[in-house]
Amino acid sequence: MSEADTGTQGSPTGPEHVDAAETATVRRRHGPLRSLPATGLIGLLIVAAVVAVALVSLVWTPHDPLQAVPEQRLSGPTPQHPLGTDRYGRDVASILMAGAQVTLAVGCVAVAIAVLIGTPLGVLAGMRRGWTEELVMRGSDVVLAFPALLLAIMASAIMGASTWSAMAAIGLASVPGFARVARAGTLQVMSSDFVLAARVAAQPEARIARRHVLPNIVGLVVVQASVTFALAILAEAALSFLGLGTPPPEPSWGRMLQSAQDHLAVAPHLAVWPGLAIALAVLGFNLLGDGLRDVLDPRTRGRR
Repeated sequence: MSEADTGTQGSPTGPEHVDAAETATVRRRHGPLRSLPATGLIGLLIVAAVVAVALVSLVWTPHDPLQAVPEQRLSGPTPQHPLGTDRYGRDVASILMAGAQVTLAVGCVAVAIAVLIGTPLGVLAGMRRGWTEELVMRGSDVVLAFPALLLAIMASAIMGASTWSAMAAIGLASVPGFARVARAGTLQVMSSDFVLAARVAAQPEARIARRHVLPNIVGLVVVQASVTFALAILAEAALSFLGLGTPPPEPSWGRMLQSAQDHLAVAPHLAVWPGLAIALAVLGFNLLGDGLRDVLDPRTRGRR
C-alpha cells in the first residue's frame, strides 16, 4: 500500500476527517446562527418580531388597550385605528401588542416549569435505570395518555381562571415530553467512553450528571423547549377562548377570539388579526425549533 493510500484510508487526515474538522471550525467561527437553515432563520425573524412587539408594548402602544370609546365600537380600519376597534371601541392594534406580553409570559413560565421538572426526571431515569426509570416512564405514559390541552383545561378548572393557573397547567402538561427527551439523551451519553471512565474513577453521580450529561443534552432540551413554546401559545389561546385562561380585561389573543365570535358578521376583522398573530407566532417557534434541531441534534447534524 502506498503512502498516499495510507494517508487517505488509515490516517485521521483523510477527507472525512478534514471535512468534519472544517465544519467544526466554521461553526466555532461563525456561531450556530450561521448554521441555521433558511427555515430556521425565518422562524428566528418571526420570533424576534413577536418579542420586539411585546417589548415595545411595555412602554408604548398607539392607544390605551383598556380604554373604551363606545362611539367607535366595531369600526373598520381607519387612520386612527389601522386594525379597527372591538365591541367596546378599544383599538385592536393596541390590544394585539399588549396581548403579546401575555402570550410570551405564559410560554416562558410554562417552558421553565417543564424544563425544571422534566429534565431532572429524565436524567435520573437514564442514569439510575431499573425501577426508577420504570416509575418515571410509566408516569409519563399515564400523563401522555391524555391530551395536553385536556389536562390544562382540567387544571385550570380546578385552580381557577387566571394567567398563573394557565402557566402552571401548560407547564405541568409538558413535563413528560422533556422527561422523555432528557432520558433518551442521557442513555446515549451514559454509554460513552468518558462517562464509563468517570464511573470507573468512582465519581459521584451528581458530578457525572453536572459535568458530562447535562452539557451533552442541552441541545436536545433547547429544541424541545422551542417546540413546547409553540404548543404553549396554542394552549393559552385555547384556554382563554374557553374562559379558563387570562381573565378580562387583561389583553389576550385567545380572549380576543372569544370576544370576536359574537360579531363575525359585522366585524370579521376582530377574529382575523388575533388568529393571524397566533398562527405566525406558532409558525415562528416551530420553524426555529426545526432549525435548531438541524444544528444542535447530533443525529440530524450527522445526516446534514
